[in-house]
Amino acid sequence: MPKIRKILVANRGEIAVRVMRTCKELGISTVAVYSEADRSALHVRTADQAVLVGPPPSRESYLVQERILEAAKQTGADAIHPGYGFLSENASFVRACEKAGITFIGPPASAMDAMGEKTRARQNMIKAGVPVVPGTAEPIATVEEARAYAEKIGVPVMLKAAGGGGGKGMRKVERMEDFESSWRAAKSEAMNAFGNDAVYIEKYLEKPHHVEIQVFADQYGNTIHLNERECSAQRRHQKVVEETPSPILSPELRAKMGEVAVKAAKAVGYVGAGTVEFLVDVHRNFYFLEMNTRLQVEHPVTEWVTGLDLVAWQIKVAEGEKLPYTEAPRPNGHSIEVRIYAEDPARNFMPSPGRINYLRVPGGPYLRDDSGVFPGYTVPNVYDPMISKLSVWAPTRREAIERAKRALGEYVVKGITTNVRYLKGILSHPEFVEGDYDTSFLTREHETLLGKNEDPQLTEAALLASVVYAYQRDQKRAKSLTQTSSGGGKGGISAWRLSGRRWR
Repeated sequence: MPKIRKILVANRGEIAVRVMRTCKELGISTVAVYSEADRSALHVRTADQAVLVGPPPSRESYLVQERILEAAKQTGADAIHPGYGFLSENASFVRACEKAGITFIGPPASAMDAMGEKTRARQNMIKAGVPVVPGTAEPIATVEEARAYAEKIGVPVMLKAAGGGGGKGMRKVERMEDFESSWRAAKSEAMNAFGNDAVYIEKYLEKPHHVEIQVFADQYGNTIHLNERECSAQRRHQKVVEETPSPILSPELRAKMGEVAVKAAKAVGYVGAGTVEFLVDVHRNFYFLEMNTRLQVEHPVTEWVTGLDLVAWQIKVAEGEKLPYTEAPRPNGHSIEVRIYAEDPARNFMPSPGRINYLRVPGGPYLRDDSGVFPGYTVPNVYDPMISKLSVWAPTRREAIERAKRALGEYVVKGITTNVRYLKGILSHPEFVEGDYDTSFLTREHETLLGKNEDPQLTEAALLASVVYAYQRDQKRAKSLTQTSSGGGKGGISAWRLSGRRWR
């Protein structure tokens, strides 16, 4: 196959910027697409060319296949990288790219058909002998049928969108009296996110871990896995903190899950990067959850411990190259990623769009900030509020935790509210530090993570200390200003020089 010359990145934000960086390193030109809300976005500034594709709502811009393809034709792009979300798992878009003679950097449409819709994926995995969570094999048409099935297997159950993942269209039902409202909410959210309101039911496992296996396959049938990622720190089924290696997996369990993940990918003729997701129960039994037929948000932690550029791998596989490895590389050290959101954890995680007046990104060794924002940028209110991903590497898990906490302590964003303090709370929590946290961890410890369960006496002491510090600081500042305004004196600074500093 010919080498790819120009890639249109059919996405926005940090993932678009991240893909473009690898393209530049490979000598490949890039094209950005943007909505009217993203005219000044970082991904637009990073690309070699940029094309407007519509108004702010994603269903009128980033999700309109015809506009994306027209932008590729207009700019002469010979390939499209979808990132994650939007059209990344849309089989009809893959077919449209093929028809237009444009390389889609991802799996074939047939693999998406097999694994993209969650109920069909379950059916295929059952045929392949992969263990799955008990639940319906197909979407359920009516709320009456769904209620009857939930009553049969017993609550708690999970209502899940068949047409996509990322926590959209998911509802946990613990009481049957809440079933209908949860059903309506799940279908509505699924339609808005994926244009498909099909919903199915799974039995909810108590205190499960969410562990996923990164798989990679080339066009010649070679398939390997690149170890696992622990994704159990979730809020509303959306991952917040990810790490690798998983603190609960033994080498034997890792090898077994990796073998099953490779089997699942091979069963559908998979090509490119994909992730097979599992739930692991308290007895360390694991069950297939779903397969994400795309690059994952949390792929940097895998890159840290393997030393690989997964986007570069995606491009090379799309160009027809063979995988350079025949088995999983042994993980080196430990990596943790935290997702930084423009949201207020104290106000039920309400999004906090607005202008970023000041931004200081942490520095230091073995630290990476994948970001889509900059000082002066206005975070729009029409997209997911994640603004960056901060990831670190260290030789051990304890060292990685401390490095991530230190980095978060240096992260300063002014003008909008973020979850930085909340993330520090997660990394400092004893349950996280010990490593045996499950998918209900953030919900269960919400008040503690917000700092609402602190000792009142300690809080009062901290408040008094801050008042004393502020008073001493102001007294020192007032004394300094008095000395400088009285003529400078030896070593002093004159009022004229002070004025000049202000103007500069």
